[in-house]
Amino acid sequence: QVHVVESGGGLVQAGGSLRLSCAASGSTFTINTMKWYRQAPGKEREFVALISNAGPENYAGSVKGRFTISRDNATNTMSLQMNSLKPEDTAVYYCGVNYFYSISPNYRQSWGQGTQVTVSS
Repeated sequence: QVHVVESGGGLVQAGGSLRLSCAASGSTFTINTMKWYRQAPGKEREFVALISNAGPENYAGSVKGRFTISRDNATNTMSLQMNSLKPEDTAVYYCGVNYFYSISPNYRQSWGQGTQVTVSS
């Protein structure tokens, strides 16, 4: 399976910016969709943003206009630029990758361990 690792989390003040990165590695795979989810303490994991090879980007309404998702297909990496951060953005952010092997007709999915983002008020 594909191994996924997030990085770039940290502590920032409200109104500040942070850039998260996600790297996918493995053998003989092709990535279709890469996405970010987050989970705050005591809450369910929620969708943040998504990007595919050829389709448009998608964002949750709560982050639209503040967050920007991008990817580099040559390196199988993805970034989430987060601007105008709010305390309610505090959560563990997870990177998910949808991928397939050329021998298989079905997409598979892998998740990283998450990176902590804390926004102080």
